[in-house]
Amino acid sequence: MSVDAATVRRIARLARIAVADDEVEHLQGELNAMLAFVEQLSEVDVEGVEPMTSVTPMAMKMRVDAVTDGGNAEAVLANAPQSEDDFYLVPKVIE
Repeated sequence: MSVDAATVRRIARLARIAVADDEVEHLQGELNAMLAFVEQLSEVDVEGVEPMTSVTPMAMKMRVDAVTDGGNAEAVLANAPQSEDDFYLVPKVIE
């Protein structure tokens, strides 16, 4: 797969990134290199390879999946700049 200049401009527009005309050729090369690497990765045989979370074998720490009341609201709100009735008060941002 190869990316042309029109595709680079379309990707930039979709990503809402301003790209100058003199940058298009460089970005075209970069995107083509990325796609070539992905194509190269698709050639690797991963049949029978288990997914892993780390390069070293380890077990993930598990916690009890229990519903709680959240503990102590006063302790949670201790560092809040403003609070009222156990809720954070934040400035209005939408009219």
